[in-house]
Amino acid sequence: MAQREQSFMRGTIALSVAAFINRILGFISGMFVARVLGAEGIGLLMMAHPLVPLVITITELGLPVAISKLVAEAYAREERLKIRRILHVSLAVTGLLSITLTAVSLLGSEWIASIMLSDQRAYYAMLAITPIAPIVAVSAVLKGYFRGMQQMKTIAASDVLEYSVQIACVLALVHLLMPYGIAYAAAGAMAASVISEAISLLFLMTSYKLFGEARVSGETWSSHLKHGRSTLAELLKIGLPTTGQGVIQSLYSAFQPLLIATSLAMAGVSTALATKQFGMLAGYAFPLLFMPGFITQSLSTALVPAIGEAAANKNGLLMHERMNQALTLGLKVGAPATVILFVWATPLTTLIYDSPEAGLLLKIMAPLFLMHYFDAPLHAILLGLGRASATLWNYVISTAFKAVAILVFGSQFGIVGVTYGIGIGLVMQTLLNFFSVSGSIGIYVNVQPYIKVGFCTVLMALGGRACLDFLTAQGLTPLWSVIGSITASLLLYFLALLATNALKWKPSRRPNSVPW
Repeated sequence: MAQREQSFMRGTIALSVAAFINRILGFISGMFVARVLGAEGIGLLMMAHPLVPLVITITELGLPVAISKLVAEAYAREERLKIRRILHVSLAVTGLLSITLTAVSLLGSEWIASIMLSDQRAYYAMLAITPIAPIVAVSAVLKGYFRGMQQMKTIAASDVLEYSVQIACVLALVHLLMPYGIAYAAAGAMAASVISEAISLLFLMTSYKLFGEARVSGETWSSHLKHGRSTLAELLKIGLPTTGQGVIQSLYSAFQPLLIATSLAMAGVSTALATKQFGMLAGYAFPLLFMPGFITQSLSTALVPAIGEAAANKNGLLMHERMNQALTLGLKVGAPATVILFVWATPLTTLIYDSPEAGLLLKIMAPLFLMHYFDAPLHAILLGLGRASATLWNYVISTAFKAVAILVFGSQFGIVGVTYGIGIGLVMQTLLNFFSVSGSIGIYVNVQPYIKVGFCTVLMALGGRACLDFLTAQGLTPLWSVIGSITASLLLYFLALLATNALKWKPSRRPNSVPW
């Protein structure tokens, strides 16, 4: 048990550290691109990008999760040949699908652009990002293998390498293409992603060649594919249930820019202004909102097999312990992040993006986005319990509600209404996942940590606001006022957690637990 606990924690820590580095690198890259391209250029990027996740989702078929599970089981039974077969069959399926769909996307690019892009200047960016699908698909298969082998450091290193290369390529290509116009500069930023993904894939392939399973005597590609029908059936049995949600999510992401543009047009907003406002929301506010969530996302990645193992062993105590660890960590990370993004909304968007008007959108989303820090662990718990269908229907219901809310609120209140619509959809999705978990195994919520963190959060908000006003009154520059006040507020939050003994990693479920 202790060894499994260490494996669970090591995986979480490795992924968290890598995710933190990647968020910083990605944020630096995004900040540079946002300043050079402006809100209008970011809007073009956001419009061009959603087609690719759809192609990737279809080509992956949910196989990365299935690969990690089947590889782990085969490794435990020392079935080396099956591990190799799983990898070969997965690569053949994803490679064939991704190349076919990418070719179709390139050949039909003009027709796709005429339907999906509300601003045709995004066509070049869409064209530049399309070749990324086969690269990402093959990388996902290799990452699924390394997850199954519990080699999280390899995945972490490849991700850091990818973001490092991406920053260098973005700096070079955007600077090189900007004189030709904003549409070409946006295409250069997209091309940088393709190059960085290719470098990451080369790293993963080299790592597999050096540290992967040795070739079994007599094996060939044809023998793997000839006897791989049962292996493919096993993979699809696990992977297909998660593909449905991915396809719907990608389809919605592809049409969301058009939906938002339509709602803003109904509100009397011009196409150029709608593109700029969408860029502020998707390119300025959302990177700040998603940045602190790397810890819960990393924990969720390690949580799926942990919950699955506990459920298979019918270990309810361990299952609830892991669940409480994830939800409590989401609270402790999400609460201070919400305070910072709400209290310092306008100063942050002004300093980082030179866009004070984006501060209002960030301030609206911050309190609603607190639910995101709980949604990722809840989603992982449902997957670990084998309830992928529940996550699918929860997403379908919340997405349909979000689309209606965007159209209704956006047509009445413009970009502010769109922001509220997106936030309300997120809250609904989290609540639906919460009730699904509760209906499956019950949730015992220990109320003490929530009360303690709530008190610490209020103290942080009041102290941070007072500190910001004081530093500003002393004549400090906006940069140092923001840095100083945020640092002081985080220190106050941490000291308050220590004083209230709210930093325990291993929460108890009783006696102060409320069942759901």
